[in-house]
Amino acid sequence: MDPDAKLSFIERFAYGIGDYAGNLVYSAISAFLLVYYTNVVGASAEAAASMIAISKILDGISDLVMGYIVDHTHSKYGKARPWIARLCIPLAVCTVLMFSVPSSFAGPVQIAYMFLTYNLVSTIFYTGINVPYATMNSLMTRDRYERGLLGNFRMLLATAGTMTINTVVLKMTGFFGGGDSYTQRGWTLTFVVLMIVFVILNMFMFFTCKERVKEEETTGSEEKISFIKGIAGLLKNKYWVLMVVALFSMYFMMSCFFGSALYFTMYNMGSDSYYATVSNLLSAAQVITMFITPFIMKKVSKRNLFMIGMIIATAGFLMAGFSTSYGIICASSVVKGIGFGCGAATMFGLLQEAITYGEWANGYGTAGMGNAASSFCMKVGSGIGTAALGWILAAGGFDAALETQTESALSAITAAFVWVPIVTTVICVICMIFFNLDKVYDKVLADLAVGKHRGE
Repeated sequence: MDPDAKLSFIERFAYGIGDYAGNLVYSAISAFLLVYYTNVVGASAEAAASMIAISKILDGISDLVMGYIVDHTHSKYGKARPWIARLCIPLAVCTVLMFSVPSSFAGPVQIAYMFLTYNLVSTIFYTGINVPYATMNSLMTRDRYERGLLGNFRMLLATAGTMTINTVVLKMTGFFGGGDSYTQRGWTLTFVVLMIVFVILNMFMFFTCKERVKEEETTGSEEKISFIKGIAGLLKNKYWVLMVVALFSMYFMMSCFFGSALYFTMYNMGSDSYYATVSNLLSAAQVITMFITPFIMKKVSKRNLFMIGMIIATAGFLMAGFSTSYGIICASSVVKGIGFGCGAATMFGLLQEAITYGEWANGYGTAGMGNAASSFCMKVGSGIGTAALGWILAAGGFDAALETQTESALSAITAAFVWVPIVTTVICVICMIFFNLDKVYDKVLADLAVGKHRGE
């Protein structure tokens, strides 16, 4: 197979479907897990947040290990793709268990069950799928534009997965719960249905996508690269470091912001019925924006488009900072969605370019390690973002038993929904100011095409 191949629409779509499926798990955790723990299970926000924060340290380590495994996997299906088929069913089963905390469990036993099931999902099986999935971008083709399109399809369909979760979860939990959206039966049956879909979609991706870039074509010495040498090479790559900081900030923001959205609509705006509209307006604006970003990227660099997106998102957050009006919040969602669309369409393409630069600069490639270490930082950012939400709620005196929250609790929810995300988008802009890879990237590709590295 041609490593520089132009991919068919169906293969690009199938790759994107992988992140649609992944977001049936990821978005459910980001948007609903803390609400499930506080409003269904009855766990304290502080305890749940601390459990998630501790777990993310383990989760991050597992990403690095999985990256090393992918770099040293050799099978007839490739390096990354086999892990999709091997682990999608265990992940589906454990996700159902995570949203099925037995009502008889309380205190330390309850926290232990939450810790175990959360780590089976996030630390082991989601990592085991997500790291190989991210690595597949660089293994399906070496063509720069195609990699950008794969990143675009990925984020487009990831957003569709998020919209699906935002729209259906409370409706399904209410349906299966006999009209009550916060019963254990409703949440268990909802995730049984969603995880069946998850498995089907992952198998579709497995059978449709192909790995064309062989390890010999990337670097003949890949097998000899130690774990420590791989990490050292990444840390010497300033562009990879800048992207990791930006991605950490993005995922911190998304977990804190999306996790707080249901609380914001339920308590600050007065009804959780607003949640689907507010969230889906953001996602719809993001999707529409991502449809046009491939054309914009031909005129404006990925780096500049990412930076512009973060500036627009900041403006959207500011709009929501001074009003709980339904119209203002909906308008702010649209603005944020435009900004997120610009960022989402470019960030993974920028990451792959940074990893490719590292291969040229260091003389050896570590695609698996590079994506795994990036995933490590994204997951830690995501986990700390969710944990920060729980800690902020606890500091504000949030009490799930109260129908009307105190002013301090409402202010805490606003901080998580508006002000913390603004800090993270500003950090992303600062990172992009120093991300000037475009100046040398054409030379990087030209040298690698003939097996040449920096200094040779």
